[in-house]
Amino acid sequence: MIFSSLVARTKVPPLAAAADVRRAVWSVDKDQPMWSVASLETLVARSHGSTRFLASLLAMFSGLALLLAAVGTYGVMSYAVTERTHEIGIRMALGASAERVRREIVGRGLRLTVVAVILGLAMGMAAGRASKTLLFGVQPGDPSTLTAAAALLGLVAIAACYLPAQRASRVDPAIALAEE
Repeated sequence: MIFSSLVARTKVPPLAAAADVRRAVWSVDKDQPMWSVASLETLVARSHGSTRFLASLLAMFSGLALLLAAVGTYGVMSYAVTERTHEIGIRMALGASAERVRREIVGRGLRLTVVAVILGLAMGMAAGRASKTLLFGVQPGDPSTLTAAAALLGLVAIAACYLPAQRASRVDPAIALAEE
C-alpha cells in the first residue's frame, strides 16, 4: 500500500474545491481512496498543535511563577516591616524622612531580587538548553530576552515592595515606641 498526498492550489476556498479535486483524481483512478481533505492552514495547525499547547502551558506556569514571586516578595517584605516597626519608629523619631524609609525598604527588596535574578538566570541558561526546541526565534542565552525577564522581575519586585514600604513610611513614632 502506498500512501500519498495531493496538494492543490485553488482560487476558491479550499474545502469548496474538494469535490472537484476528488472528481479529477477519480477520473484518473477510480479505485484511489480520498479520505482526508483539509486546507493547508488546518494541516499546519494540526502539526503544531502539541507544540502550541506546550508553549501555552509553559506561559501559564511562567505567569504563575511570576505571581508566586510577587506574593512571596510582598510577604517577606511585609513581615520584615512588621518585625522592624519599633526600629523604624525610632529612626523616624530621630529624623529619618518617610521617603528615606521607603527607599530603604524597596532597596532591601531589590537586593534580594538581584540575588534571585542572578540565580534564576544561571538556572534559566541551563534549562534553556533543554527547552531549545520550544523557543522559536529565540536562543537560550539571548541577551534581550534575559534582560527583559530581569527587568520584568525587577518591576514586579518594586511593586511588591512598595506597599510594605509605604506602610513603613507611615509609622507613627510615638505609637511604635509605645508598643515595646
